[in-house]
Amino acid sequence: MDYIVETRNTCAKRIKFTLEGNIVKNVQFLDGGCPGNLQALPKLVEGMTVEEIEKKIGGIVCGVKGTSCADQLARAVKKALEDSKKS
Repeated sequence: MDYIVETRNTCAKRIKFTLEGNIVKNVQFLDGGCPGNLQALPKLVEGMTVEEIEKKIGGIVCGVKGTSCADQLARAVKKALEDSKKS
C-alpha cells in the first residue's frame, strides 16, 4: 500500500513510500530537504523491513531539531505497519 506522511521538524515536509507487508519500497522525500541525503537514503533503505529501518536510522537527529528526515522515515514506516495490522 502507498503512503504519504507529513513530517515534523524536518526540511522535507512529506515522505512517500510503499509498504508491502513489512517491506519498504519506493521512498521519496517531498517538498524540501538536503538533495544529496534525500536521494541516498531511499536507495539505502529500499527493500528493508520496517524493523531494520527502525534499528538503523530511528533516533538520528539533525542539529537541535530532535529528529531528522531519517528518523521521520523510521517513525512513518512503523506507524504505517501498525495501522496496516489494525485493518
